[in-house]
Amino acid sequence: MLRFCIAVCVLATCWAQDCLVSNITVKQDFDKTRFVGTWYAVAKKDPIGLFLLDNIVVTYKLEEDGSMTAAAIGRVILLNNWELCANMFGTFEETEDPAKTKLKYWGAAAYLQSGYDDHWIVDTDYDNYAIHYSCRELDVDGTCLDGYSFIFSRHPDGLRPEDQQIVTEKKQEICFLGKYRRVAHTGFCPTA
Repeated sequence: MLRFCIAVCVLATCWAQDCLVSNITVKQDFDKTRFVGTWYAVAKKDPIGLFLLDNIVVTYKLEEDGSMTAAAIGRVILLNNWELCANMFGTFEETEDPAKTKLKYWGAAAYLQSGYDDHWIVDTDYDNYAIHYSCRELDVDGTCLDGYSFIFSRHPDGLRPEDQQIVTEKKQEICFLGKYRRVAHTGFCPTA
């Protein structure tokens, strides 16, 4: 029994070290000019309190000053039964690593969201898939206590079969494997 307990403790320690937020790698040489455009959320790992349910489409744009903004739409349910499409807008604050930005929500979204989240691009090929990661709260051991992630596709039908393996490996690397749910696109929210 003692050996079993020791083995479990060693495995838990290894898992915690592998899942340290500081160990998560992001897209090398991230190019925001190639990233801009429309992305469809096809899978999502929910955090505490995030309310976008489905029909999530995000359009990233570069402004004249070189800053990046995002406009998103998605179905929400407010007050337990009021179903509508929420339009959200945010701006990105750059950091030393171009793949790691901070997202600030504006307008009504600022009241409905935490208002200032990490927005990391873990991986993308720019033309087909992108993996987003955000940790809202670190645990004392350096792992993510409350985080969320989106798997995006340029295609409203979802990921191509050849992208599935890459995305699955990245989900495991950010310690969110098995925590995603599918994001449906039913046409509930109109997209331009």
